[in-house]
Amino acid sequence: MYNLLKGKRGIIFGALDENSIAWKVAERAHEERASFVLTNAPVAMRMGAIKELAKKTNSEIIPADATSMDDLNNLVEKSMEILGGKIDFVLHSIGMSVNVRKGLPYTNPNYKYTEKGWDVSALSFHKVMNVLYNKDAMNEWGSIVALTYMAAQRVFPDYNDMADNKAYLESIARSFGYFFGVDKKVRVNTISQSPTWTTAGSGVKGFEGFFNYAEKMSPLGNATALECADYTISLFSDLTKKVTLQNLFHDGGFSNMGVSQAVMEKFIEE
Repeated sequence: MYNLLKGKRGIIFGALDENSIAWKVAERAHEERASFVLTNAPVAMRMGAIKELAKKTNSEIIPADATSMDDLNNLVEKSMEILGGKIDFVLHSIGMSVNVRKGLPYTNPNYKYTEKGWDVSALSFHKVMNVLYNKDAMNEWGSIVALTYMAAQRVFPDYNDMADNKAYLESIARSFGYFFGVDKKVRVNTISQSPTWTTAGSGVKGFEGFFNYAEKMSPLGNATALECADYTISLFSDLTKKVTLQNLFHDGGFSNMGVSQAVMEKFIEE
């Protein structure tokens, strides 16, 4: 370990179980000597094992619905009380599509479900930053990171309305990141991660086939949840103080590929 986050305080959204990226980020942040608060929606906390993570990382848990301004205000206030000062880093690792869960196609969704998914997956990022910004809760040179996926730029049919949510999320990062940078000297970025075997990711239709396709397409192979956590820690650290407003692809090179030899061989007749 490198003590990259020694003395830094943070809030980590979205740790559900040991497969989730947020869980790995929490473990790595603890190893790098950070102190932080864990948070998730009350329903997610009942489903997951977040208490185990809190014990392992010597962290406190504050339940919060990330779509509720009241909950977020309480979360930020209590976090600063518990941690003893302003916040240095925040991870937004939240995503949910009711249409995907219900098996509804992109061409015929339930728009109430669409709105709920958008609120949870994308607008919540604006709400989180709204509270942090207006409470002046971030230290200078702090870092805010959200997780995204390149379906925000390219068509992946089974990703459904989550693609729209991620596009909106990335736009929020740039737009709010401008104001956070100018006014607070805080950086805001998104990490566009490889398909990853998480509880949320593996719920997408045809995930196994897509995961294997991306593995064959990427020169370095798919990035794991732990590798994503390492990358996230670098963005929380002082080594990346001038990196902001970026959508950073962490995908083994997939995003710049047209086709790989391994994929081509699948279509070459013997």
